[in-house]
Amino acid sequence: MSLYDFAPPLLRLLPPEPAHRLTIRALAAGLAPRSASLDPASLAITLWGRRFPNPIGLAAGFDKNAEVPDAMLGLGFGFVECGTVTPRPQPGNPRPRLFRLTEDRALVNRLGFNNEGLDAARGRLAARRGRPGLVGANIGKNKDSTDAIVDYVAGVAALAPLADYLVVNVSSPNTPGLRDLQRKGILIDLIGALMRAREAAVGKADPPPLLLKIAPDLTEAERAEIAEAALETGIDGLVISNTTVARPSSLRSPLARETGGLSGPPLFAPSTALLAEMRRLTGGRIPLVGVGGVSSGAEAYAKIRAGAGLVQLYTALAYEGPGLIASIKRDLAALLARDGFSGIADAVGADVPLTPSTLGSQRHAG
Repeated sequence: MSLYDFAPPLLRLLPPEPAHRLTIRALAAGLAPRSASLDPASLAITLWGRRFPNPIGLAAGFDKNAEVPDAMLGLGFGFVECGTVTPRPQPGNPRPRLFRLTEDRALVNRLGFNNEGLDAARGRLAARRGRPGLVGANIGKNKDSTDAIVDYVAGVAALAPLADYLVVNVSSPNTPGLRDLQRKGILIDLIGALMRAREAAVGKADPPPLLLKIAPDLTEAERAEIAEAALETGIDGLVISNTTVARPSSLRSPLARETGGLSGPPLFAPSTALLAEMRRLTGGRIPLVGVGGVSSGAEAYAKIRAGAGLVQLYTALAYEGPGLIASIKRDLAALLARDGFSGIADAVGADVPLTPSTLGSQRHAG
């Protein structure tokens, strides 16, 4: 155990946002441990022509400004997602806006896309060009923008040449009107514009995959519309899911009623159910990334068996520290071996069998 493993309890003596900022500064200063062990071959998976050494990634929200992607890769993540980044810098919502639900091992945030803007993120991603490791970028719109599509196009134009994949965030609950962009007609227009912007930025040869991050708080009709839009546009993947505005009755923390998006263990069941539903609705034809409440190898495995080729986490890291990553990978490899799977790809969707009418070409293969 490194000294860094003791950091989470010490950091929790500070308010959550200053604690997070201190963590970023420590990581940027090189004060994080590095994983020395190679990942088991069974944990590797190839999606969109990119080889992920393991399927466990850092979700967006931790490294909003692309300050420490290499430090996080060094902890053992298979990939890291920076952002959410908006075209212009913005301060986000008034403080306090980040709350620890300690009794529930959860967080509530209403940060509101606080970030330094595209220019800062682009500069940092350009500076790491050529380094190993897969780093994605999550893009959003400015709160006061009058044309959302223009903002997202700006994000693609700036970061497509630098990111290994792009995620379109239309599902944060903390930007007014953002979730309205999940309606089918708007999505089709948005995705079409972003695909054209991507081609203009990098051409047609091996462009970064374009993914859509959706909310867990969707009606049955909304879920069906998103699946239809995804299939009709040919978007490269879905990230399932963002934080939730729901508040389960099981929450014990007195801060549970704070306005904002809830993450952590209470999000695991609904986000995993949505993951399985989107696999069924898309017929397994679109790669899925599972995120929400993962804090163990068993939970990562459940996401994979529900249809995820990749899994992301963030909240659990704030409570458990970096040792959690190695623990998840070790347990995940053991679970794959127990069930006779030679690799991650063999286990994807094992709990969500597809009917002949929904089966289609697996676009995520190889």
